[in-house]
Amino acid sequence: MKSFIFSGFLDRPYLIGFLVTLIVIIIFKINPLFLHLLELKNYDLFYNFKKFPKPPKDVVIVAIDDKSLAEIGRWPWSRDKLAKIVLNLAKDNPVAIVFDIILSEPAKYDNELANAIDQAGNVFLPMVVYFNKKDKKPRDYLKDFALKVIIPKGGVKYLPPIGYSVLAPLKKFCDVSAGLGVINIFPDPDGVVRWESLYVGYFNYFLPSMTLETAAWYLGIPFDMIVVYPGKGIYLGKNYFIPTDPYGRFLIPYYGKTGTFKTISAADVLYDRISPKEIQGKIVLIGATAVGIYDLRVTPVSPVMPGVEKHANVIEALIQKRFLFWAKSWVILVCLILTGVFSSLIFARLRATECMIGFILTAFLIIVLDVWIFQYKNYFLPIVYPLLTLIGVFLSMITYKYGYSERQSREIKRIFSNYVTERVVNELIKNPSMVKLGGERKELSILFSDIRGFTTLSERSNPEQVVELLNEYFKEMTDVIFKWEGTLDKFVGDAIMVFWGAPFPQEDHAERAVSCAVEMIERLRMLREKWKKEGKPELNIGIGINTGEVLVGNIGVEGKKMDYTVIGDHVNLASRLEGLNKQYGTNIIISEFTLNKLKERNAEILRRIKIESLGKVKVKGKERAVEIFKVEV
Repeated sequence: MKSFIFSGFLDRPYLIGFLVTLIVIIIFKINPLFLHLLELKNYDLFYNFKKFPKPPKDVVIVAIDDKSLAEIGRWPWSRDKLAKIVLNLAKDNPVAIVFDIILSEPAKYDNELANAIDQAGNVFLPMVVYFNKKDKKPRDYLKDFALKVIIPKGGVKYLPPIGYSVLAPLKKFCDVSAGLGVINIFPDPDGVVRWESLYVGYFNYFLPSMTLETAAWYLGIPFDMIVVYPGKGIYLGKNYFIPTDPYGRFLIPYYGKTGTFKTISAADVLYDRISPKEIQGKIVLIGATAVGIYDLRVTPVSPVMPGVEKHANVIEALIQKRFLFWAKSWVILVCLILTGVFSSLIFARLRATECMIGFILTAFLIIVLDVWIFQYKNYFLPIVYPLLTLIGVFLSMITYKYGYSERQSREIKRIFSNYVTERVVNELIKNPSMVKLGGERKELSILFSDIRGFTTLSERSNPEQVVELLNEYFKEMTDVIFKWEGTLDKFVGDAIMVFWGAPFPQEDHAERAVSCAVEMIERLRMLREKWKKEGKPELNIGIGINTGEVLVGNIGVEGKKMDYTVIGDHVNLASRLEGLNKQYGTNIIISEFTLNKLKERNAEILRRIKIESLGKVKVKGKERAVEIFKVEV
């Protein structure tokens, strides 16, 4: 059977990660808004980590609040009271007075209010464009409030919302106003107001938002110098460019929670109870904040914010040139790919438990980096898709690695359970990189043992007795071998082959081999005494040990029969040393290479045994003679 561990399958985790990344890319390309709601919620969360700037100073709100309703009466108020509020504000020299109230229906005292608006000379009025209605024809006077548009050569690829009906102030109010702007609010699908449309379409032209028009007025930009470049942004004069998304939207950089802007009760203005310093040089917004009037919005910074305060945030941001940027789709795609490739390459090299740590650290790094970019660079990079990629790669890798580890563990147990102790098998399962089943060159110590006169014994004894004797002998010898953590290669008839240093690294492999040989002889002596008492034949063995570089690994026919074994000249030398025991009448013979290794490590075994040179011998497979030594126990 082909080895599962080292068959080249280790490369496949990369492919798994890349495949997951490709799937997320396809989802993103087919429908980028698939997880848009999560991105929006993530934006809100990040916004609440953001440090707010200094309190705004250019915009003041005159609020139709609960105090005003209590003093003046229920809303709507008569137009003469609105006229008085305009005149009282005008005498304190504000830069602009902006209504967040649509004066679309005729009423008593309209002339008084029109005269007040005309006298102030800096009053801006709102209108609302409808997208579910259609007038028979556009209102001609609204053309005077349309923006200049520069159409690119290829035409306009993206358009703002286009409406064909409008709720506008009475024409008498429009004629005397300083400007007319749209106050449409377009919440995201979850109802949260994050964007401001700086212009919307009305029939064949674009109408400005009231916030854009007011900010331009404050900055001294003539209306005819406001130029729209569809899909890119808006120029206010020559030197001020407002970047927008393709649909003319501006990501609102809120200055804080509800109540951040200076708010004055409308009653205090009506009854002239305010200091001129509170108004002078400011933009004054007149709008409702009372709960009962229902002009309340959900924003990233507050669950309830009056619409007029939303306008204040936008105007202040435009004046201060304070922008937020939402990353383009191609940037998100690049981050997605980088996350997928990086995590695939990293996780493929880690174990399952390490992948968990890597996943947590990578996700933490992505989030912290994104928060930092948003905090200090005012750039929001949606990370739901990159995090989805990271999660997908992580889960696929974990699934693969746990399945792979389970099969790997079974394979290691299958291969090594007959060779080494259970402790070594468990270590190999924990650290599979210690073993290369395909074969590698390593310095090992190899032991061969053989029973003397076994052929004669077999001929003189019945088979059952021989098998019983061998089984007992092999059991005792195997216990000794496993005690010294040797790798039991094989039994060949009455011979045993063992090696040290693989698959588990053992720097003291030579000392272990000699110690094992010594204990095998000692254990055999005990067995001989036992067999003598039982009237059984007494066995004697010869052991040969050599140390050197050999090829170790799974050797055989793939899919048929494979054994974890060693081959090479040094293996042959160990076998021949075992055979020389007959010639020299010894039990243990080691090579000069094994002795040198013992001396190199100053092995403790050298103090317990006696070693005597037997001279040099010329063995088959070696060009020069090898000095050999007998070991006496």
